[in-house]
Amino acid sequence: MTLTAFRAELLSVPEDPAGGGEIRHHADGLLVVEDGHVVAFGAYADLAERFAGVPVTHFPGKTIVPGFVDCHVHYPQTDRIASHGEQLLEWLDRHIFPEEARFADRTHADLLAGVFLDELLRNGTTSALVFATVHAQSVDALFEVALARDMRIISGKVLMDQGPLTLHDTVDDGRADTEALIAKWHGRGRLGYAVTPRFVLTSSDAQLADAGALLKAHPDVLLHTHLAENHGEIAAVAARFPDAADYLDVYDRFGLVGPRSVFAHCVHVSDRAMARMAEAGSGIAFCATSNLFLGSGLFDLAQADAHGVKVGIGTDVGAGTSFSILATLGEAYKVGQLRGTSLDPFRALYLATAGGAKTLGIGDRIGGLQPGQEADFVVLDPAATPLLARRTAGASLHDRLFALQILGDDRAVAHTYIAGNRAYSRQDSL
Repeated sequence: MTLTAFRAELLSVPEDPAGGGEIRHHADGLLVVEDGHVVAFGAYADLAERFAGVPVTHFPGKTIVPGFVDCHVHYPQTDRIASHGEQLLEWLDRHIFPEEARFADRTHADLLAGVFLDELLRNGTTSALVFATVHAQSVDALFEVALARDMRIISGKVLMDQGPLTLHDTVDDGRADTEALIAKWHGRGRLGYAVTPRFVLTSSDAQLADAGALLKAHPDVLLHTHLAENHGEIAAVAARFPDAADYLDVYDRFGLVGPRSVFAHCVHVSDRAMARMAEAGSGIAFCATSNLFLGSGLFDLAQADAHGVKVGIGTDVGAGTSFSILATLGEAYKVGQLRGTSLDPFRALYLATAGGAKTLGIGDRIGGLQPGQEADFVVLDPAATPLLARRTAGASLHDRLFALQILGDDRAVAHTYIAGNRAYSRQDSL
C-alpha cells in the first residue's frame, strides 16, 4: 500500500449547500491518497505531521476540487459538435443520425472513443453517463478504452427499433445485445451499464416495455434517456399517446420511472411530472448549452428544487457546445438569470460533482473527496488566462470560484487525476 499526498487549496461541496450542506475549504490543504482512495482531506498544518513521511506533490496557487461528473453526453456526436441549423428533431435527421450510422465501423468507434475520453479528461471530467449508438460494438469500443484508463463511465447500447433504417434494431436483438453487454462489462473496473432507449419516439411500445423488463431484471443498472426537451418532440409524443397524462407518464407506464432513472433535459415538465420524479427518486441532467443551442428552452432548476428532484450537469455534446463543465456551469448561470434566479458558485460546484454523483447513484464512491471515496480530482488554475488572473487576484473564494464558472474552460484545468494517478496535464498538451 502506497500513500501519496497533494498540497494545494482544497475545496469540496459534498452536500447541497441549498439545503445547508457544508462547504469544505482549506486555503492550504493536504489531500492524502492510498490505493486510489482518499485517506485524509484537511488543513496542511493539521495533517503534515501525521503524514510526515509521505511524498507530497505541491500545487502552489492552484485549487483541488473533486473530478467533474457529466450526467449526459453523446460520445458518437463528438464530430458533429457545432453543426449549424434546425431544432431537435430536424437536427437529429440532418446531422446526428447519419453520423451515428458510421459507428457500424468498429475502427471508427475505437478512434472516436479515444478522442472522446481525451476531451473529458482535458476538461476535468472523470465520470460520465454516456450515450453510445444502436451498435453493440460502439459500447465495446467505449468501455475498452475507459477500462484501460480506469475511468468511471456508465453507458449502454441505444434501443431504437423505430429509428431510421441505418440506425435500427429489433426488440429481440436489442434485448440480446443489452443482456450480453451487461454480462460483459457491468461492474468491470469502474464501469457501469445503463439501459438506454433513445427517447419515446424511437422505440415501439414493445421495446419500451422490454426496456422496463431489462431494468427490473438488473437491479443495479441505470435507465438513461431523454425527456421533454423540445416542443415539437413533446407534441409528437402526445399525439402517439393521447391518453397519457404527460411525457413522463409514457415512461412510467412501461416501468421506466424509478430511483435509477436519469432523464436528460426536462425543460418543459409539469409539476405533476416533477412530483412523480421526486417520489420515484429519479434524477435530471441539466444540459444548459444544448438547450440554448437547439432553442429548446430554459430548464427550471427552481422547479426541480421545489419538488426535491436530484439534478446533475450534462454537457450533452454534440448539441452541447463544450465538453467543459465549467463553461456549461456558466451557461447554467445565464439560464437561471433569465428565469429570475441566481446559481451560486458553490451550488454550481456541488451540481457538477457530488450532485451529479448522487444523480447517477454513485454518490457514495465519488464526488466529495470524502475519506474512503475514490480519489478523482481536478487541479484548477485560477490564473490560467490573463483575464482570469486579473479577475481572481486577491478575490474571495466565492468570487474566484464564480470567475472560474463564468470565464473558465479547459485552459483552467491544470491536471486531472483518476484514482490518485495523473491522467492529464495541460503542460503536456501545449
